[in-house]
Formats: sequence, C-alpha cells, structure tokens
Amino acid sequence: QSQLVESGGGSVQAGGSLRLSCAASDNTYSTKCMGWFRRAPGQERDRVATIDRDGKTTYSGSGKGRFTISKDNAKNTLSLQMNSLKPEDTAMYYCAADIFFWCRPRGDFVYFGQGTQVTVSS
Repeated sequence: QSQLVESGGGSVQAGGSLRLSCAASDNTYSTKCMGWFRRAPGQERDRVATIDRDGKTTYSGSGKGRFTISKDNAKNTLSLQMNSLKPEDTAMYYCAADIFFWCRPRGDFVYFGQGTQVTVSS
C-alpha cells in the first residue's frame, strides 16, 4: 500500500500562510480522488478540500476562498496552500486518498497519512 506523508505544518500568526505538502510513495493515487482533512482538538475530522483525477477541486467549510488544493502527478505530491490563516484553523491536517477517481461529496476517505500540525496564534 502506498504511503502518504505530510509535511509543512507549523506555527504561524493569524493572517499568515502555510503550504502543506503530501508525498505519496508511488503513483497509486494519481488517478484517485485526493484531499485534505483536519481535526481540531476535541472535534471530529472534517473535510477541507478535494481534487479528483481530472483536477476538479472542491472546498468545504471556512477554508473556501483562502485555501487552494493542487497536485503534481509527475511528482506524486498533493499540496494545500493556506492563506489568511485564523486561530480556528488550528488542527491536525491529514492528506487522504480515496478509492474512486471522482470525489464523493461526503464521507470519509480510505487512506490517510499521519498528519501534520498547524497552529495559528492570534
């Protein structure tokens, strides 16, 4: 099974930016829906953004207009550019892959990385 490894998390002040990256160990997920989820302390894991095989993107929640998901199939990487960060964006962020080439509108994905922590201070 191809692994997903996130990087790029850290601590920033409100209004700052971070770029998260996810590296897959091979191209298994290049033809699958991929996405970013996050889990804030004491809350359930929520979907942040998804991108399907053809590059169609969707965004959920408060990240709309501030976050941008992208992928590079040649490098087997997935990214999440996060701008204008807010304290409420503080969470563990997870890279994920599903088993379909299209992105299901709801529900959890099948494969997840270990996560990278993002902390936004006011």
